[in-house]
Amino acid sequence: MRRIITVCCCLLAVLMCDAQKKEISQARTYIKNGKDKDLSSAEKLMTDLLAKDSANRQNPRIYATWYDAALLQYESANEKLYLKQKYDTVQFFSLIRKLYQIAESLDSLDARPDKKGRVRPEYREDHASQLNLLRRNLYYGGTFQVRKAQYADAYSFFDTYLDADSQPLFTGYDYLKRDSLMVQAAYWATFCGYKLQQPDSTLRYHHLALRDTAKREFTLQYVCEACRQQQNDSALVATLQQGYEEYPEHPYFFPRLADHYTSLGLYDRVLELTARGLKINPRNQLFLLAQSVAQLNAGNYEDCLQTSEQLIAVNDTMPEAYFNVATAHLNQALALEKENEPRKNRLKLIKLYQDARPYMEAYRKLAPDQKRRWAPALYRVYLNLNMGKQFDEIDKVLKKLNN
Repeated sequence: MRRIITVCCCLLAVLMCDAQKKEISQARTYIKNGKDKDLSSAEKLMTDLLAKDSANRQNPRIYATWYDAALLQYESANEKLYLKQKYDTVQFFSLIRKLYQIAESLDSLDARPDKKGRVRPEYREDHASQLNLLRRNLYYGGTFQVRKAQYADAYSFFDTYLDADSQPLFTGYDYLKRDSLMVQAAYWATFCGYKLQQPDSTLRYHHLALRDTAKREFTLQYVCEACRQQQNDSALVATLQQGYEEYPEHPYFFPRLADHYTSLGLYDRVLELTARGLKINPRNQLFLLAQSVAQLNAGNYEDCLQTSEQLIAVNDTMPEAYFNVATAHLNQALALEKENEPRKNRLKLIKLYQDARPYMEAYRKLAPDQKRRWAPALYRVYLNLNMGKQFDEIDKVLKKLNN
């Protein structure tokens, strides 16, 4: 019985082998005809063979035949474009990427050691030479898809373009050193990964992308977002710090780094950042505001008042500057009230509430929707200054908020 099964298996293998030879031969005939329809038929015969049986995927002749069919399709498409005849541009670029994929798959089979352990790839030299001539079109295919906002397709082009440097098929071409577009391709791959919100794709080529000095600040931003998506806080903070060191006035790095330290209560670190930034640009509103908030949070009220006044001098329509001045005065008043010496501190308290009042009222005008911030503060001010009419009005506001 076992012998019968063995004989049947051998017969089946022979039949399958004959079927392969027949379909490869038919595909070769189609390729010789060279017509677009025949080339498509040849390709389908080979892809069907690969899909039918996993064993077929170990046959280099199938991939070689498929490659030849795809190459002639590319040459036909290229001729049509050259003659300005109608042709699908997306399909044209896709043919180039397909050629790379087929050739790389074939090369992995073609480079297997023979029985004596020798590696003698039959197709590598010709295929590498052919694909090297088409290489730029991979890059252009990627940029074409970027312009169409087809970021997944664009990424696949740049990925193929960049990955070629590590493929044995292209041994000796040394694209990383010799190809001036590698850095730009790495930037666009990183950009596409960012747009797709795929952190692994964003980070795959980011070290190379950072060499593009014209776009380095954007690459650092994309890396930060990828680290955030991966919840890699240490890498995120390190990259934010790097971004701030190199581009202190970029609107992305400093605010997020300052927010990070603020969330940890590390106000001294925020003040270090702002001090460094203000040396570069003393009128930078972002630095002034962050410094004002950090000083307020740290209880450095006199410093906060000074910084906030500087900010108002630069921009008198920024609500937070007025809020910080008023809050600093109110916090000072609260500290005096905790001393529980009303007679001794009466005049000082009145002065602090008087000083706070115009700033909190200005904040109310500039940020009317922020009722939960200005209403309780003005309630305290009007109460302590015995301003009955204003107190009644703000009391109604608070009651509505609490209902």
